[in-house]
Amino acid sequence: MAFLEMKHITKRFHTVVANNDVSLSVEKGEVHALLGENGAGKSTLMNILYGMYDQSEGDIYLKGQKVQIKDTKHAIELGIGMVHQHFMLIPALTAIENVILGLKDNKMVLDLNSAAEKFKEMAKKYNMAIDPLTKVEDLSVGQQQRLEILKALYRNADILILDEPTAVLTPQEVVGLFDMVRQLTSEGKTVIFISHKLAEIMEICDRCTVLRLGRVVATVAIKDVENKEELAKLMVGKEVELVTEKKDAKLGDEILRVENLCAVNKDKRPVLTNVNFNVFAGEILGVCGVDGNGQSELIKCITGLHKIQSGKFFINSVDCTSETPKQILKHNVSHIPEDRHRMGMIKGMTVEENLILMCYDQEPYSKHGVFNTKWIGQHCEEICKTYSVKTPDIKEMAGNLSGGNQQKFVVGRELDRDPELLIAVHPSRGLDIGATKYIQSRMIDERDKGAAVLMVSTELDELLEISDRIMVMYSGKVMGIVNQKDATREQLGKLMAGIVE
Repeated sequence: MAFLEMKHITKRFHTVVANNDVSLSVEKGEVHALLGENGAGKSTLMNILYGMYDQSEGDIYLKGQKVQIKDTKHAIELGIGMVHQHFMLIPALTAIENVILGLKDNKMVLDLNSAAEKFKEMAKKYNMAIDPLTKVEDLSVGQQQRLEILKALYRNADILILDEPTAVLTPQEVVGLFDMVRQLTSEGKTVIFISHKLAEIMEICDRCTVLRLGRVVATVAIKDVENKEELAKLMVGKEVELVTEKKDAKLGDEILRVENLCAVNKDKRPVLTNVNFNVFAGEILGVCGVDGNGQSELIKCITGLHKIQSGKFFINSVDCTSETPKQILKHNVSHIPEDRHRMGMIKGMTVEENLILMCYDQEPYSKHGVFNTKWIGQHCEEICKTYSVKTPDIKEMAGNLSGGNQQKFVVGRELDRDPELLIAVHPSRGLDIGATKYIQSRMIDERDKGAAVLMVSTELDELLEISDRIMVMYSGKVMGIVNQKDATREQLGKLMAGIVE
């Protein structure tokens, strides 16, 4: 008898069938992977298990008992915890306030101190040091994810669902996460691991269930899988080329120059210190570093979203230091932002409306303030087709699409603008292997057409594969810029930790 069984689960959203007769069996103490392309139904299935959705058909059995999970509170009572791809934390509250929010307590007075002590002990046990009194908005993305995991464990989760858990982590943080997952399973806890990263599934998981177009196509023991290519073929249904081809760069003129850039955060602490670099037409400059070391602020400064304290930057020799975001984009700049929900799209607008957000006031989108609706519709359909955006139609609300499909239309919209300077932050975050390789090849196409590409990524493999030069940042400073051909994981890892040989 399996610890958890989901039998013949079907979930319909109006005319869309997200899960179609899905059966999943998970053993106690195992790490069970859910693998599938964007929109294959992985997150939907887990949202049903976590009580966020009701299934249209099918049954769930936990420890042999049939359960009807009414809501997330009921799921937590049953020992099910979930860490979502987009964290469910309240930024203005402290870590411990987020942890105990909604928990039942028979005491009349809230005892934050004893809760904080219990949290500290748990954090120490799992080697995840987080100050319980720090506000969530002051935590790095990696720390926020650790907080989400600790929140689930604080609530006595026996089953922990991790949705794309390494999408926002550096290689060092991934090692720490995997150590913690092994510790949890050694204590008898069960982990369901949703991921697109084939190497990670091969490393950490015991078994893998593969979904394609809402159906289960296979459940395999990882020890029986020969290589990543075999998993990729199961996921996509055909052979997938796992290496992105790239010719040598042909450098043109200097497109972006950054000189002695300095910036501070809202507490007046330095986040960028004397940053200097340039990017030429026909090259990809990759930027790497542990999340929270100034990469985000650097991009926000260059796109007009963060105030520059001192220093300058130039696009095609034009000083753009004091320009607004809209003025900067008019220098033929495209920006794929780090957070698609906060900065890249509007969930309450349609796919079509999101696709014209950047150019609705320009020809051929509009003329004399009147939309060219027929052309807009056809053009948006083309972008969705080119970038494999799975949506019932372009009038669908963007918030109803899977995270990967949202990312694909944001990337498609920005690349469609034929930029001279492309600024891309985590462009393949949350994308399956097929979509990742496609986006990477399109970025190389832009570079080969003569665009200058500035790409921030926490994926060392991605940086080593498609960059021409790699700039490493630590504590708001540039630690070094190395040619991709000379770079190694070890060398980059040391620079990311602030070690200069």
